Amino acid sequence: MTELIQLFRSQRGLTLLTRNALGAFGLLSGALQVALALWADIRMSSSQRWVLLVALLAASLVFGALRAWPRRNVSISFSNPDITLSVTVGDLFEQPDHLIIGFTDTFDTDTTDDLVISTSSIQGQFQSRVYGGDITTVDRELAQALTQVPARYTESRADKPRGKLERYPIATVVPLGDPSRRYFCVAYSTMQNSLVAKSNVDYLWRSLDATWDAIYLHGQRKRVSIPIIGSELARVTCLNRESLLKMIALSFVARSRQEPVCKHLQIVVHPKDYEHINMLEIEAFLRTL
Repeated sequence: MTELIQLFRSQRGLTLLTRNALGAFGLLSGALQVALALWADIRMSSSQRWVLLVALLAASLVFGALRAWPRRNVSISFSNPDITLSVTVGDLFEQPDHLIIGFTDTFDTDTTDDLVISTSSIQGQFQSRVYGGDITTVDRELAQALTQVPARYTESRADKPRGKLERYPIATVVPLGDPSRRYFCVAYSTMQNSLVAKSNVDYLWRSLDATWDAIYLHGQRKRVSIPIIGSELARVTCLNRESLLKMIALSFVARSRQEPVCKHLQIVVHPKDYEHINMLEIEAFLRTL
């Protein structure tokens, strides 16, 4: 159903369908004319001619729809630089790649009652699916990695009643895991004292840039998967999911043209977000980069 909507309710979908259908109709009708010229003794009644015309139109429309049909996996390879950028619909944590995980500037991890970190968020799933819900281990590894990063501010418990108190700079990236599979935990939003995460386009762009730095240093050019960060609880409200996806793609390609980040970046769209992403528009955008 989502593919049908993207195909028939978007200008690009209708344009692609029409262009491919007209091309197919031209080829089929040309081939038919050649056949009729070679076998001039073939005689058809008026009704048979109408049936043939309808069949040609139907075949052309089917071909046009198949050619223009939105795909759930789009991949574009570049020669300069030598990289691949793909967009796929699926589960981030089923990808056998290095992963990028969004955090807040306090690197809060408490999922109790979903008051600080939501268990349904990417970070919440990361803690439960990668660490088995062992928050103590997550906190210990984060603390070890953050020893080289000075906190920019420490909240008082009176002002921030739950969660961690140390605030780190936006765009702080903490690589967890080992070289075979890294988890790049990036602080791209602020955890307000009201326990509401908030971000903006500037925070997101700076965080992406810092993430490419960390991947360059620790990723060993292996494939990296990233979700559409900023689309849920971080509340980058000025951009929809499709715009956020394009922003991630643009940032990666622009940075890769300065220096290599990784050979392949995959942007993973959660199935529930697929209806908000027009893959035809995304494919056309990627081809312009």
